[in-house]
Amino acid sequence: MAFQTFSLHQLGWRAEYAQQLTLADFEAGYPARVTAVHRSGLAVLSSRGHGSVVLPHPLVDMHAGVAVGDWVLVEHDVERVRCVLDRQSLVERVAAGGDRQRQSIAANLDVLFVVSSCNDDFNPSRLERYLTLALDAGVTPVIVLTKADIGDGVAGYVAEAEQLMFGVPVVAVNALDDASVSQLEPWLAPGKTVAFVGSSGVGKSTLTNRVIGEAAQLTSGIREDDARGRHTTTAREMFPTASGAWVIDTPGMRELRLAAAEPELDAVFEDVVAFASQCRFRDCHHDGDAGCAVEAAVADGALDARRLANYRKLLREALRAQQTLREQRERGRQFGAMAKQVMRAKRERLGR
Repeated sequence: MAFQTFSLHQLGWRAEYAQQLTLADFEAGYPARVTAVHRSGLAVLSSRGHGSVVLPHPLVDMHAGVAVGDWVLVEHDVERVRCVLDRQSLVERVAAGGDRQRQSIAANLDVLFVVSSCNDDFNPSRLERYLTLALDAGVTPVIVLTKADIGDGVAGYVAEAEQLMFGVPVVAVNALDDASVSQLEPWLAPGKTVAFVGSSGVGKSTLTNRVIGEAAQLTSGIREDDARGRHTTTAREMFPTASGAWVIDTPGMRELRLAAAEPELDAVFEDVVAFASQCRFRDCHHDGDAGCAVEAAVADGALDARRLANYRKLLREALRAQQTLREQRERGRQFGAMAKQVMRAKRERLGR
């Protein structure tokens, strides 16, 4: 990809970012946007062009989750980050493993394209998970169904996806056809930032390459009979599109644990919540409780049993994530208090 320069406006700069900075900040540095995160530092793009900058250790500790799409202030004289600006939005997940640390995926997004395909990969429960992820991030979700040219019963897949959450657009595309991909143009306005998320093999990188107008990344083949394949994207990176928007491609995420809270889940599962409001008892757990309107709706066929089961699963997961976050904050508070006590004792010894 040929290097070129962009104005701050073209990069997605907003008045909200400028309001975080003082005149002294602008005299000391210039705004830049993170396009890739490496072990050795950050790749950034600014009105000066492309560059590589160092993230000082104190900022590493404060912003361990610096993500593609973040805005930073870079010092004029040294290629070093002076500060990381507060985000307008952040897509994050809970990492796999026992520590349940949060991982930043993409920052300052406007739209999250949730990608699935019109074959055996189509999974309503997975789509509900991604929709919750988008709402938790404060990002507009759009469901994109790929392989519309070779899948059977495309209209059925679209109809099922439209039932998952009211008002969320669903677009079926052939990622290899420009005319078909042009259906995404309403969300690719100049200065806007979007990201594609979805499981491996659904054609995310192929779709990204089509949107940016050149084959910037390689994709490997997929066996259509079982919808399995390998995705060769191994790192998140931000690319400009022909329309002036920016797109962040992400590796396939096989295990996406939610960091969302209950309100975001309720927005995705409005039908479950509506039936829950009719339960006899306000503290109904919808699992064998007397007078449960939710279970009655499942028995009557008014509510999909799969959807209720997924709501229960995601709710348990979200509550665990929130509990873990509270525990981490409490440990941090206790460590801070201990450190202050140690420093106080040290000063008292030195003063004697």
